[in-house]
Amino acid sequence: MASAKEFTVAIADKPGELAKCFLNLAAQGVNILAFQSYVEDRESLVRFLASDVPAAQKLLGATRMIYEQTEVAVVRLKNRPGALGRAAARLGEGHINIDYSYAGVEPGSPLVLLAFGVDNLPKATALLDQLAAEDQRESGSPNAAGTG
Repeated sequence: MASAKEFTVAIADKPGELAKCFLNLAAQGVNILAFQSYVEDRESLVRFLASDVPAAQKLLGATRMIYEQTEVAVVRLKNRPGALGRAAARLGEGHINIDYSYAGVEPGSPLVLLAFGVDNLPKATALLDQLAAEDQRESGSPNAAGTG
């Protein structure tokens, strides 16, 4: 099943606050695989996928940061034109609404990591797993299958 734990963290909308959050995570060996940041109601909200979920939880809790965890659908596809469009189309064909999406990369991987907040996680992950398998067959890459 292609899903991952996503963190949504509330950060003060001030210069340097996002950097402080990410540098604190890096100091604990946590790599940010993908992220999205935006301002809403005068606070910065950042969604991200972490390389080490327990370490990220521990740090965010220890620093008393306000955060939530959610499960999101993820897929790893060959980084080429149309990859995002194909993933979004597959979800649309399955009548799955995409609430938000973002992309990133994993260290040492030639694949793009796409994350989708969706209204039907089990169905979305199944569809994205199928897409990743098709992408793997097309590209011949053994690492193209989605994992979570």
